[in-house]
This record gives sequence, structure tokens and C-alpha cells, in this order.
Amino acid sequence: MRLFASSFTLHRAFLCGLCVIAWVGAAPASAAGPSAPASPVQAHAACSGLLKQEFLRLQDEKPQSLCQYSGKVVVVVNTASFCGFTSQYEGLEKLHATYKDKGLVVLGFPSNDFSQETGSNKDIADFCANTFGVKFPMFVKSSVSGKDANPLFRQLAAKTGTTPRWNFYKYVIGRDGQEVVSFNSMTAPDSRAFMREVQKQLDKPAVAP
Repeated sequence: MRLFASSFTLHRAFLCGLCVIAWVGAAPASAAGPSAPASPVQAHAACSGLLKQEFLRLQDEKPQSLCQYSGKVVVVVNTASFCGFTSQYEGLEKLHATYKDKGLVVLGFPSNDFSQETGSNKDIADFCANTFGVKFPMFVKSSVSGKDANPLFRQLAAKTGTTPRWNFYKYVIGRDGQEVVSFNSMTAPDSRAFMREVQKQLDKPAVAP
């Protein structure tokens, strides 16, 4: 059994209960319309679509271009440490470790939009590493919904017509950086529907630069 840090136990248990009670599921959805204009910090000639932007890495707040993941199947997920779905970190890390050499990467975006990620970036990084052994790339805390959503999540919402309604909402971006399918928080990383989409995208050839 995994145990959270003792100082957070009661708080975490209470909030986990609220998470499951408050969450309202959204059905998996996708859209094929043109993406919203990107807000890149740095452009790369071989990079297209949604990945033309930079975010600060969670562990050290150094800027990272998402273009380094161009040509890969990218799973984008908004995360939180105090949620009933927080255990999905384990499945996401397993997904990343299993398929990273086949062209998949999981990208985590911590967010306090649903009041369940209250710690600092260091707190979040330590929790993810020490509790779930997370090694997939994660970025500093930001908003993922509404008018303050970060540029990537704004584009994902425009692309699919769906926005995160709770923590651990997932988007699967195809190798071309354009095709996107969304999955709600209830969809586990190892679920049949989710894995079917991941495998479908992995089976597609990488896009030439």
C-alpha cells in the first residue's frame, strides 16, 4: 500500500473524497477542425501544430521546447496531488516506460484549477518522484481550463471541443502534431479504449521533417 506523507494524510483523504463526489464525467471526444493559433516561445522548422511552444520544466523551471517531441505520440494530462484519480500517476508512468522507445511520451501539467494541487512546484516534484516514481516529463503548475488556460490546453480545447472538467483529463496527440483525441478523467491509462487509441497512433509512420 502506498502511503502519502503523514502531514498530508487527513487532508488528502478528505479531498480525495470530494474529488470523486464532485467529478462529472465527460465522454471521450475528438475534433478534426483546424487548430487555434499557437503561442510559441521558440519556433523550430521541423515542428508543426500544437507543439510549437515552450514550458518550464517542473524540477528546475528551465524552459523546454515541446518541439523536441515532434514526431512522437504525445499524451498530455493535467495532474493533481490531492485527487481521487492521483493514483493514475502509476499507470501513466508505466505507459511512458513501456512505450517511450516506440515513440510515445507522456507530458504532465500540474494544475490547481480544481483546488487539489496547492503545493509549490518543488512539493509537486518531490511528491511525484517519491510516491509514484514519476520519470515522464512534467512542467510547472499552470491553469488548464477557462480564460487563464495555458496555450497548449487552449489549443487542445479548440481542437477537440472539450476542456478538462477535472484532474487527469487526457489528450492523445498523433505523430503529425495535429490529430487529437480526448479522454475523460475516469478513463484509466491502461483502459481498453485508451490503449486502443495509443496503439493506433503508434502504428502510424513518423512524419518526415
